[in-house]
Amino acid sequence: MEFFFILIVGLVAGTVSGVIGFGSSIMLLPVLVVAFGPLQAVPIMAVAAILVNLSRIMIWWREVDWRACGVYAMTGVPAAALGANTLLVLPPRVIEGALGAFFILMIPVRRWAASRNVRLRLGHLAVLGAVLGYLTGIVVSTGPITAPVFLMYGLVKGAFLATEAAASLAVYLSKAAVFRTFGALPAEILFKGLITGSSLMAGSFIAKRFVLRLEPQSFRLLMDTLMLVSGLTMLWAAST
Repeated sequence: MEFFFILIVGLVAGTVSGVIGFGSSIMLLPVLVVAFGPLQAVPIMAVAAILVNLSRIMIWWREVDWRACGVYAMTGVPAAALGANTLLVLPPRVIEGALGAFFILMIPVRRWAASRNVRLRLGHLAVLGAVLGYLTGIVVSTGPITAPVFLMYGLVKGAFLATEAAASLAVYLSKAAVFRTFGALPAEILFKGLITGSSLMAGSFIAKRFVLRLEPQSFRLLMDTLMLVSGLTMLWAAST
């Protein structure tokens, strides 16, 4: 029953994230925490994130901006490995509390970023890759920030979805490698991650027909709602 519920939530999460470019981790992580605990949920989500980003690259392969992806990943990959090492030494309640606070704090941060019509360059991507890569190593997903970063670089629609996915894929592979090295990614966790990721991949293909059809206001409202609900859920888990 646990896996059935996770697969249903994963399908919905994959569809939503396939439209707006992120959100799968935000929607699915609280479910994984409740089902398996935070120490298993984070590496499971890391494996699942690899699959969902791979599916977006497959869908929008011709539109990937490999130059932007390479610059971001150049600093994001080692930073993610450092962040994952930090995560492995934190106690479970600290992880849950940090995740919840991070999600909620990203609401005003995202609004602030959206209010600035700033065009980013490759140098900015390199700097932001290091910062966001480290955060991703600790808090599972920084999609609410990486999305506006690649949008402000000038990417839209399929190019945005594919390039953000390619850059994120490199970061998550680095994180998963650290988990594997330190024994946090045994066969059981890997299997759970593959099962979870398969539902996310299916959702990504369903979402293709709906890509970027949301009105801007609906997009922002959906984004903030996902962040708030997931953040409050994680804070509740940390306090119980």
